[in-house]
Amino acid sequence: MRLVHLGLDPDFVDYEEAWQVQRDTHAKVVAGEEPDTVYLLEHRAVYTAGKRTEPQERPNDGTPVIDVDRGGKITWHGPGQITGYPIVRLPAPIDVVGYVRHLEEMMIRVCADFGVEAGRVSGESGTWIAADERGPRRKIGAIGIRVSRQVAMHGFAFNCNPDLSWGDVIIPCGIVGAGVTSLSFELGRDVPVTEVLPHVEKHLADILPTLQPNRRALT
Repeated sequence: MRLVHLGLDPDFVDYEEAWQVQRDTHAKVVAGEEPDTVYLLEHRAVYTAGKRTEPQERPNDGTPVIDVDRGGKITWHGPGQITGYPIVRLPAPIDVVGYVRHLEEMMIRVCADFGVEAGRVSGESGTWIAADERGPRRKIGAIGIRVSRQVAMHGFAFNCNPDLSWGDVIIPCGIVGAGVTSLSFELGRDVPVTEVLPHVEKHLADILPTLQPNRRALT
């Protein structure tokens, strides 16, 4: 598996450009021409809507949205957020839920490295901080994937220090009564992408190989 920095601050990546890179790499991984590849990047600010997004969940101020072929609902990508696109072959039989759980586990471990307790919410994807005196349950890491010809694409978005006001004009991930958060908010200090990136890389390298046949899977 190779890790590629596709573009980080100040070289933010246009969403459509990254999507095309994903498609090109996906075709090559399917054909066996390239190894499993994980792209790590920061996008220019953009809203993207998965296939299950409802009209009322879209921006209420007319902000443009890019409709994409991943699962999940509407979310935001932009500066201060590590977006990761693992283009990886999944073992047969395909276990999409199991793959999502691996990505959640990676983000849970990243949070733990910083002393932040994160976990899962039943019936919802992503990585969450439990409700407390500072607010309702809130998502720190989102997941939206697509699997075609046994190879996954799209992936995860982990909030380091983005401007969280993006969640004010949509219903993030289509979940009513929940919020969004970041490591910076949870820790009460600025936590830039450069500080978090090595932790994301480490835990991806630990977790993604367990997807391969004859390797121990997460429980």
